[in-house]
Amino acid sequence: MDTYTLLRHFADSWALVALTAIFVGIIIWVFRPGAKQIHDDAANVIFRNETKPASEPVRGDDRASGRGAKEA
Repeated sequence: MDTYTLLRHFADSWALVALTAIFVGIIIWVFRPGAKQIHDDAANVIFRNETKPASEPVRGDDRASGRGAKEA
């Protein structure tokens, strides 16, 4: 069996299954219940600082606590 045929059979079977599983995993990760606050913050980031200072950032953002790359 030549290399092209071997790779073609692999791509038609196991690679398709793996890529489908990765796609489904990403979709589940995006639509998980705990992600709503993060997605709402990302959707409204362009409206920050238009008329007032920005509010507190989303949990997990180290810029608010003063911990940045310098202390890591």
